[in-house]
Amino acid sequence: MKCPYCEHLDNKVIDSRLNKDATITRRRRECLKCDQRFTTYERLEVMLPVLVKKDGRRESWDRHKLIAGLEKACEKRSVSRDKIDEFTDEIERKLQDYGAKEIPSKVVGKWVMEGLPHLDEVAYVRFASVYRQFKDVNEFMDELKSLLESRSEGEY
Repeated sequence: MKCPYCEHLDNKVIDSRLNKDATITRRRRECLKCDQRFTTYERLEVMLPVLVKKDGRRESWDRHKLIAGLEKACEKRSVSRDKIDEFTDEIERKLQDYGAKEIPSKVVGKWVMEGLPHLDEVAYVRFASVYRQFKDVNEFMDELKSLLESRSEGEY
C-alpha cells in the first residue's frame, strides 16, 4: 500500500477492525518512512453479473455509480453516507443471489426503486424522475400518487 503522503511502499498495520457485517476490514497503517498514519479499507471482491443496458450494451457493475446516483438523490436530505452504503450493500447482495452471469439493468433499477422509499421518500421521487424519464408533470404526479397510496396501505 502506497503512503498517501510520501508515496513510500513500506508501512505497518497498527490496527485492524471489521465493520458490523464483517464485510469490510478497516486498517490503520503507519508509513515506515515518514511516520504518517492513514486508513485503508478492504472489501471482498466478488464476481457480480454484468449489466445489460436497454440498448444491448454490456457494462460491469459499478458500485460507485449507484452511490453517486443515490448521493445526488439524497442531496440536502438527512440520509447518512452509512445508510447509502448499507442500501448499496443490499443491492449487491441481491446481485450475488441472482445467480446469472448477466442481468438486465432494469431489474437492478426496479430493486433500487422498491427500496428507496424506505431510505427517503424525497430521494425516491428525485431518483424516479431521472430513472423513469418523466415526459410531463402528469407522469410525475402519477408517481407521487402511487407513492402516497403505497404509504397509506402500509407497504413500507
